[in-house]
Amino acid sequence: MSVANPQYEPSENWTLRYRWSLLLGLLLAWTARSTAEVVVYPAPAGEILSREYRVEAAGKSVDVYGARVLDPPFADEEYDYGGPYSFANFDMSGPVVVRITSARSLRQTVVRPTSAGVKPVVEDDHTLALTLQKPCKLSIEPDGKKGPLLLFANPLQTDAPKPDDANVVYFGPGVHKPERVVLRSNQTLYLAGGAVVHAEVLAQGDNIRICGRGILDGSDWEWRKGPVGNLIAIRNCTDVEVSGITLRGSSHWTIVPNDSRHVTIRNVKLCNSRVQNDDGINPCNSQDVLITDCFIRSDDDCVALKGLDFSDPNSNVERITVENSVLCCDRARIFLLGHESRATFMRDITLRNLDIIHFSMTPFLLEPGEDMRLENVTVENIRIHGEAQREFIRLRPVVNQYMRKKVPGFIRNVTFRNVTLEGQPGDYLVQLEGADPEHNVRDVTFENVTIAGEKLTAESTHVQIRNNTDNIRFLPTP
Repeated sequence: MSVANPQYEPSENWTLRYRWSLLLGLLLAWTARSTAEVVVYPAPAGEILSREYRVEAAGKSVDVYGARVLDPPFADEEYDYGGPYSFANFDMSGPVVVRITSARSLRQTVVRPTSAGVKPVVEDDHTLALTLQKPCKLSIEPDGKKGPLLLFANPLQTDAPKPDDANVVYFGPGVHKPERVVLRSNQTLYLAGGAVVHAEVLAQGDNIRICGRGILDGSDWEWRKGPVGNLIAIRNCTDVEVSGITLRGSSHWTIVPNDSRHVTIRNVKLCNSRVQNDDGINPCNSQDVLITDCFIRSDDDCVALKGLDFSDPNSNVERITVENSVLCCDRARIFLLGHESRATFMRDITLRNLDIIHFSMTPFLLEPGEDMRLENVTVENIRIHGEAQREFIRLRPVVNQYMRKKVPGFIRNVTFRNVTLEGQPGDYLVQLEGADPEHNVRDVTFENVTIAGEKLTAESTHVQIRNNTDNIRFLPTP
């Protein structure tokens, strides 16, 4: 006998389990809230906030900022980066429950990088909750690249300088437009949480700090027309640290250590893609550079190592480490090593424990020229989200339009270890080719490299090994 519109009556056991589950969830939320410490920074008056999302962390409202994409003259070109996006910062310790609401449907939301292990709990069509166990940097994606929310949970600040310190250039909460800030030896630039500083920064000297929880904003300037030339230019410096701040809308290369030594870039968040040539971090003719715990979204290359000239006796690019970071490039490469590089050596490069959540062109492009020796490069513990791109890795000495001597370079001793690319099926080509018998590619090892579940071997359809290569190894051997 059929019954129209039957009324579902859950069993007593099911009801009991549901009530226990609900009680446990409430207990966990209460425990997280009671043990967490959260610091939020209200946005300054006059800042136009994002209309896409609302965010609460441990019950505290977190203001959400907007970032532009493809300003003129690039707006009419045939690119689709998903339109303007949003970002939010707060500080935390202990487990924190974050609640996100939006007029958009959040039911299909993906949280990247997936290695962070943060699982969204959908409360309804327009609300989801995340439990963060520790500080992290996430891309909350209801619809892939279309208008994501970048969520930056920072550690608590412990070293904020005093505003009245004579060696501190201090910007408190509010909107500031100094346009150009120059730092000399032993100075600190501090951007307090809630500060939006429209300026480019030039650092020249030793023992310089740029820090805080505020925003350094370059979006007032058209493409390549900023007053300094980079959002942060570090020139002829020793012992520099950039930490904690967010950078938005650079008009050209964003952070550039040039002819500098002992530079640390830590917990810095780059929200770019407003113009082309907005490379994220470009160490040029510099040594001992550490890039750690950062988030980089850019139109152009996320990290590019360059040797722009031979003007200094020590013009090599050496001992560069990029680690523990999340990288996203809309149009160009994730890593570019070798272009525009007039230096004798580019060597001792370590790229480790990284998540590449979106990319377009070849993410690992090593193309030295000008007789430069690109050697001792280690790429390890890398997780990549693929979207059916054609290329993955290219090792090839070249001559290009940026070169003066018009001769290729050399590639020696490169290792890719524990690298995993997952996602949509694609070509994901791994290409190795020397320029001639002298300018060749030699001593390259692929160890435990996986593409879409397939271990990379010399016989893989992804691999193209051409002329002028020597000692190319795949481990473990089948």
